[in-house]
Amino acid sequence: MCGLSARQSAWTQDAGLKSRTTARLVGAAIVLAGVCAAAAALSPEGGESQPVWYSVVPPMLAILLAFLTHHVIASLGIALLVGGLLCRVPAGPLGIGNWWAGIAGVAGCIGGTLSRGGNLLILVFIPPIFIMIEMIIASGGFSGIIRRLLRWVRGPRSAGVATVLMGILCFIDDYANAIVVGSMMQPVTDRFRISREKLAFLVDATSAPVSGLAVVSTWIAYEVGLFGDMAVQLGIDKSGYGMFFDALRFRFYCLLMLVFVMAAAILRTDFGPMRKTRPVAAGQGGAGGGDAGRTPGDGLARNALIPLAGLIGFHITGLWFDGGGPRLLRQGASVLSLGYWRDVISAARHSTMILAMAATFGLGLALVCGTVTGRLDRRAIRACLWRGLKRAVLPSIILTLAWSLKTCCDALRTGEFLAAVLAERVSPAWFPAILFLAASVTSFATGTSWGTMAILIPTTIPVAHALDGGAYGTITMISLGAVLDGAIFGDHCSPISDTTILSSVACDCPLMDHVRTQLPYSLTVAAAAVVCCYVPAGHGLSPAVGVGVGAAAIVVVLLSCRRADV
Repeated sequence: MCGLSARQSAWTQDAGLKSRTTARLVGAAIVLAGVCAAAAALSPEGGESQPVWYSVVPPMLAILLAFLTHHVIASLGIALLVGGLLCRVPAGPLGIGNWWAGIAGVAGCIGGTLSRGGNLLILVFIPPIFIMIEMIIASGGFSGIIRRLLRWVRGPRSAGVATVLMGILCFIDDYANAIVVGSMMQPVTDRFRISREKLAFLVDATSAPVSGLAVVSTWIAYEVGLFGDMAVQLGIDKSGYGMFFDALRFRFYCLLMLVFVMAAAILRTDFGPMRKTRPVAAGQGGAGGGDAGRTPGDGLARNALIPLAGLIGFHITGLWFDGGGPRLLRQGASVLSLGYWRDVISAARHSTMILAMAATFGLGLALVCGTVTGRLDRRAIRACLWRGLKRAVLPSIILTLAWSLKTCCDALRTGEFLAAVLAERVSPAWFPAILFLAASVTSFATGTSWGTMAILIPTTIPVAHALDGGAYGTITMISLGAVLDGAIFGDHCSPISDTTILSSVACDCPLMDHVRTQLPYSLTVAAAAVVCCYVPAGHGLSPAVGVGVGAAAIVVVLLSCRRADV
């Protein structure tokens, strides 16, 4: 009887699993069909010059398959193949040559991605940074930092707050932020039983939002450049910097996300899928769990602090030279002036190369520190090289496929289609909120915040300017902030985003677990930004009041979830 009951239970569980799988597949098919039908119905008329509705299929397919299968590489590969076929086959579905050209176009997308210097430099940055981290672990560096942090990090609350503060302090670059903060704080959060999913969220939520807001970062040159082009095109008597600072008070999503992560860390409140996550068992995991197990005796904090300080110092120094810092000093600028550093970093043109060089420099310092202190011998160095290279393979493959899919979307003009569908459909007061949603959808679908900014700023800001009566008014300023914030929100949530991928890898958290648990938090903040900030600001409410109301709403939600024990 017991055997029969066990078999019946197994059959019941198997049937339930198959039923849930079928339901997910049907739901995904309905979503994809609905998106395609809506895209076809809303497709602008204008002949062959207009982007086509099926340009949304590849990114939507990648996202749905990733959520269904949790196999990101396979999902990206299939979506890339479909995108390559859609680039050629619709012109002649019956021609075998078009099908072959579509398949060959996939290789062309990958080749084009790898031929871009910026992408190659990011891929070059990944292996040395992971090898450096492995050497810091093996030489006891992280365990030494942990001992220092534990002097005031007494529990999960202070560990979460420390993670948020470190994320805010590493404001120069989002890639460096995710790698350094995730790897350094992983042992601390593991010790106080904070799940890897929660750590990945805290890291991801303080990488791009902080770098996008910072007036001194690798982002500001890109943002200011786009704004400067708009000023020239629309005849606005403002510099790119001036427009950036005008839009800064309307960066509602980024501001409220920082409020959310700090409040969540202080209140120790989780909801949704994050509530069900569990910390790793003692002695398991990657960078954090392996530190104590690999290194006997007390850790040496300097084995971590020197390489990390060298990486950050080399990065800032490189940006200083590349951005003409010495020249500005000779012209009488003050090195203590915020405007001086803003001008220097915005003028840097080789920030990605400098970041790759800084990672190599940091690796060299980690090797020297570990060798001098006797913590690294030849065998340990070889092991660190092997572990670091293994950890670098997966994100490199995923990043390459994600960039290739973005190249394919560029060929299909996905972003242009989304912008054309959503532009000029609402009144001026509602336009910034709709633009935030449009930027969110575009960046979520394409997995790139910078690409979304490049697509939507030239195509939608002229619309906002026209809705402002042909003047540089409030609607235009809010719209500038809406594009930047929507691009960061969608990129923050997308499973094909490079910062999302790097955050999950740095925290040793499965990518889809990170996306699944983070999404409700990001959607909550986005909803607060739209309801409490963008819509009221479009109708004339002060942005400071909107941020205050949005922050209060976020705290109320977190307190409600805490009381309800959701």
